[in-house]
Amino acid sequence: MVNVIINGKEIQVPAGSTILEAANMLNIKIPTLCHLDLHDIKMVNKAASCRVCVVEVEGRNTLAPACATPVFEGMKIKTDTKKSVKARRTVVELLLSDHPKDCLICERNTNCDLQTLAADLGVRQIKFEGEMSEYPIDKSSHSIVRNMDKCILCRRCETMCNEVQTVNVLSGVGRGFETVVGAAFDLPMHETNCTFCGQCLSVCPTAALTEVNNVSKVWDALNDEDKVVVVQTAPAVRVALGEEFGMDPGSVVTGKMVASLKNIGFDKVFDTDFAADLTIMEEASEFVHRLEHGGKLPILTSCCPGWVKFFEHQFSDMLDIPSSCKSPHEMFGAVAKTYLAQKMDIDPEKMVVISVMPCVAKKYEAARPELGHGGTKDVDLVITTRELAQMIREAGIDFNTLENQDFDNPLGESTGASVIFGATGGVIEAALRTAYEWLTKETLENVEFEALRGIEGTKEATVNINGQDIKIAVTHGLGNARALLEKIRAGEAEYHAIEIMACPGGCIGGGGQPYHHGNLDILKKRIEGIYSEDRSKTLRKSHENPMIKKLYEEYLGEPYGEKAHELLHTHYVARQKM
Repeated sequence: MVNVIINGKEIQVPAGSTILEAANMLNIKIPTLCHLDLHDIKMVNKAASCRVCVVEVEGRNTLAPACATPVFEGMKIKTDTKKSVKARRTVVELLLSDHPKDCLICERNTNCDLQTLAADLGVRQIKFEGEMSEYPIDKSSHSIVRNMDKCILCRRCETMCNEVQTVNVLSGVGRGFETVVGAAFDLPMHETNCTFCGQCLSVCPTAALTEVNNVSKVWDALNDEDKVVVVQTAPAVRVALGEEFGMDPGSVVTGKMVASLKNIGFDKVFDTDFAADLTIMEEASEFVHRLEHGGKLPILTSCCPGWVKFFEHQFSDMLDIPSSCKSPHEMFGAVAKTYLAQKMDIDPEKMVVISVMPCVAKKYEAARPELGHGGTKDVDLVITTRELAQMIREAGIDFNTLENQDFDNPLGESTGASVIFGATGGVIEAALRTAYEWLTKETLENVEFEALRGIEGTKEATVNINGQDIKIAVTHGLGNARALLEKIRAGEAEYHAIEIMACPGGCIGGGGQPYHHGNLDILKKRIEGIYSEDRSKTLRKSHENPMIKKLYEEYLGEPYGEKAHELLHTHYVARQKM
């Protein structure tokens, strides 16, 4: 421990602490911009590139960046001097001098760290006028828009992409005023290894990185009298949407969400949880089949499109390991445009399936050519949780006063097993609830597999089924996935089943969720909301869902059978590794 004095207050802090960390212990606020410390997912951005956090240190002639300057015994620091405050204001004014002045129409208006910082520092004019950076906007992908005119070179996206996700697409290019964060050879995003996980835009403090906005296309579909527009909502959306309307993180707003969608004008409002139960029927069947017939193990979950694209690029020699199951929202689209269309006596060409997802990679996934049937896409459009909130505001709906409404049927019934898909570990836990009973022919009394839960990067568990120890692994974040798969490739680890999610915490931390601004307690509260909804369900195993049973009886036949393979399974593509 070392003794330091900050603004006249004495405190003991661990050796190696930064000035910023020491100030936080005293509840002294030092503004930051490039700094981001996400210990739970092992991301620390201490680039000290913006200099917004500069403070005075006794004995030094120059100001020190608080986020990257370690304390020492007897250090005396002043955070609120005229010199430091003036320097911070000057830094922000310089950043704004090379920043577009379109705040009113910007995607991040009122939710921008730079905008907030300028307001906090009382910046009311641009004192410096000069050359402006100009770069073409990259709209090449279905998921992410890059507008480097709004980049402030904080390097948060670079740290996330390279150190946490290990995708290694983004990097600083050029020097001085010509510096920009981009891809090698200035490639557009769709030509890179980008997985479209969206974690870069989750940590971007401005609108340099945003999702491709599909709201206007959804309104166009809703206003087309020749179309029947159905919508489905993912499990993670219901524990985050409330944040957009002032509710506490983790608030379960399922009923209000359904009511808002019906008020907006969707013809039918369904639950992706139904398709998550359907996914378990297929995935658990596939796992049991591999286990009993000497199939390829471990089986890897395939619900996450960011993870799928990652292994297509990085582990194309292992394409026979992941489950062939489509993701839940794609399964829903396939069933909606066949089974449901027949029941409603609707031409599938006139049905538009909209997915509300916590994930920007789902936009890319919906455009994959193999995810369709008979030349018709399974899912037509994807919007994120944030985009749904935008639509609710545009429609003038008072979300907080809405009366709860139920999902429509027959594709709205779900179990607790499907809800937990939204949290890391949830998919494999849901699969185990079903696989255990199918293999043992016994009732599983305790359905909660605590060892598979939590926000640790990688978790392991062993479940005894019929005297056989089934080894399970769960990991989230693509860097953790890489480390685990490299062990498997090298023969250093063996498992029977593995769940992988691209985003921290699973879908609850998806790139399309309300911005958490580095507060990972928000992710933990969303996870708590997911498990509380699971516990509130009467049925908690996917194979107990009566509507799922009816779907197989009336249309699909046997799980993992011929019709199910035709509609609910897919294949993967070996992609070039850049």
